[in-house]
Amino acid sequence: MANAMSLEEEVLAKIRPSPAERTRIDRAAADLKAAVQKYIDMEHIDAEIRFVGSYSKDTFLSDPDLDLFVLFPPAVPRKELERIGLQIGDDILHGVRMFSEHPYTRGVYEGVDVDLVPSYRLENTEHLQTAVDRTPFHTCYVLRQMKPEQRDQVRLLKKFMKGIGTYGAEPNTRGFSGYLCELLILKFGTFDAVLQAAATDWKEGTTIEVAERGPPMIGPLVVYDPVDRKRNVASAVHLDTLALFIVAAKAYLVRPTDRFFFPRPRTPLSAAEIEEKASLHGSRILTVTFRRPDVIEDNLYSQLWKTQYALIKKLNDFDYNVLRAVHTMTATELQIAFELERDVLSKTCRHLGPPVWVKTADTFLQKWKDNEYGAPFVEDGAWYVIVERMYFTAQEMLADEAALAGIGRELDPATMKLRGHEASIRETDPLLLTELMDPRESWTV
Repeated sequence: MANAMSLEEEVLAKIRPSPAERTRIDRAAADLKAAVQKYIDMEHIDAEIRFVGSYSKDTFLSDPDLDLFVLFPPAVPRKELERIGLQIGDDILHGVRMFSEHPYTRGVYEGVDVDLVPSYRLENTEHLQTAVDRTPFHTCYVLRQMKPEQRDQVRLLKKFMKGIGTYGAEPNTRGFSGYLCELLILKFGTFDAVLQAAATDWKEGTTIEVAERGPPMIGPLVVYDPVDRKRNVASAVHLDTLALFIVAAKAYLVRPTDRFFFPRPRTPLSAAEIEEKASLHGSRILTVTFRRPDVIEDNLYSQLWKTQYALIKKLNDFDYNVLRAVHTMTATELQIAFELERDVLSKTCRHLGPPVWVKTADTFLQKWKDNEYGAPFVEDGAWYVIVERMYFTAQEMLADEAALAGIGRELDPATMKLRGHEASIRETDPLLLTELMDPRESWTV
């Protein structure tokens, strides 16, 4: 444990904001708040402004974002709140309007990334009107409950989560939000105590209350929100992300190293090495790409996951059998790479008919009496016949079936391109294929 404590002090020395950085962020925050307040006063807007998030709670790592909320009275209509809030963002940040569950403006102010978010000023969380109305209550709760020394413990947990790839509630990461990290420190006390709990006690369905338990909830991990016990703060955490955190916690407690916090970049395998691994597995690679639509990134990642799962199901339904799949998104493309048991099937397959004793059996026999691949035969009380497959190769199957598979609604099947085994090895991002064919945890690279 002494080794771990020494390591964690070294990590904190690297991730704790320096005095110079604090000065820079504080200056930008003060100037931004003053500019927005001046704008509100000049336009006679009935609203107050408040910083929320990691900056306001002093749990931020280096180079934080600023989250500035513009809080309107509850009587203001939702459309008016959004119109005025977005206009403030346009005029102050000159940034990009973001439309997800709740519209806001993202921009840069004095070199610092800023989210300027319209919301309601409420007395409690009983009658929420927007998706972000809880956030100021989260900030107040953490400021009231957290001891000064626990802020660095939050920083360690966040950096650990970032290092192993479990940080962030966004659809691509499907992991632990910053607020969830803060609550875990409040619950267990220290970074190491969180890891101990995860390594020894956590499993699918683990339920944690920081303040009080709410109504029963189902999920891989349930953490009751202390400001709204009807909400699961961990609702974004996917089962695989929870499992990865448990695995990492166990590994770190056995052998703590800085690689959990600062993972080494992966060196891509060469084409020859990827081919060698595929040959060793006896498997084949198939890559599917779509042109990237002009959609908010978070929404697009949700659709990318949905598409990956839909195509896995389709490939399995047609007996190509997916061993593993990974995806990535570039500025122009969405890419999914599959490792398949096989990418070519036999020309024929068994087709199941009716039981021999039902009336439709005669119709079945009449239909297949001149079958070129052989007459019907009886097995397990039913008629079977050998027929030609609809598709021989995985490529031709997906070419016809992908549009019917339930892919993301913003993905255009007309832009889909398929690469077979050889073309995948030759043309697909080597780093993506390395992740596919040689998966390793980030701290072992």
